[in-house]
Amino acid sequence: MKGPRHLLWSVVFGAFFIVVGTSGYILIEGWNFMDALFMTITTLSTVGYGEVHPLTPSGRLFSMVLILLGVGYFLYVAGSVVQFMVEGKIRDILGRRRLEKRIRRLANHYIICGYGRIGRILCKNIRQRSMNVVVIEKDRDLVPIMDEDGVLYIEGDASEESNLIKAGIKSAKGLVAALSTDADNVFLVLTARQLNPDIFILARATEDASRNKLKAAGADMVESPYDIGAVTMAHRIVRPTVSGFLDLALAYKGTDIQMEEIPVSPDSHLVGVMLKDSGIRQKYDLIIIAVKSASGEMRFNPSFETSLQAGDTVIALGGEKNLRLLGEALNPSR
Repeated sequence: MKGPRHLLWSVVFGAFFIVVGTSGYILIEGWNFMDALFMTITTLSTVGYGEVHPLTPSGRLFSMVLILLGVGYFLYVAGSVVQFMVEGKIRDILGRRRLEKRIRRLANHYIICGYGRIGRILCKNIRQRSMNVVVIEKDRDLVPIMDEDGVLYIEGDASEESNLIKAGIKSAKGLVAALSTDADNVFLVLTARQLNPDIFILARATEDASRNKLKAAGADMVESPYDIGAVTMAHRIVRPTVSGFLDLALAYKGTDIQMEEIPVSPDSHLVGVMLKDSGIRQKYDLIIIAVKSASGEMRFNPSFETSLQAGDTVIALGGEKNLRLLGEALNPSR
């Protein structure tokens, strides 16, 4: 069987044989409908209850033809149904194993817990930057959508340790708790923090009262989509030009002007070099907006005498290609 459509046609032809057999006994033997139907069913199913009424030679010839054609076809249909069910199950198992194998090979990826509207948009934007994402979602209705989107996913409860381990939490770079309720996100954050104390966790909060709980549970950052949406709308009204520029700078695709944050690794040749001697402005045609130190201090519009140190994060604005080249210079091992 090649699919549900072929299975449907098999059932249709099976019903056709029943109709032909019943009609044949009515026309040839003159039986009533129930006797003809009973004889057809017992003949096709090879039950062997015996003849309802004595058969004429013509009726016996018709029965032999019905047995040869009908029984053979019904055996084919039965085998096709079994094959369809077995192949579908095997296909699901093999597909699941291939998916889990790909997930096991990942490192420094992001885990998105929940594939609702927010989770789906998050995945789309992160994947646009060629970063690996694994989704954990327990709603079976969303599985076809994840398959269509081509994301790697684990079907199950995100707060269960086994599912987080399958998603590669011990080698992941970050986790987003975007479940539907704050209580679920708190428990998820607690579990994730225990499994990987060093992972960066961003949690979604619906209520303001949940922010402190999520922070206490181990979230590095807590955001409310409603607050962010309201602030963004306010900026679009009050500062439309600034908002438009930020949309342009923060866009992942469709424009060459982007804003990027680039960590400075210890093996970079620019460590200990002042900005005026780094050649960043001349060589890469980039604007350094800020430099964040390892301690968290943010230096906006740093002076040309600012020295780059290992552990710093450089926030730069410019072309995508030049940002990538600067990333290779500041973080050669990336």
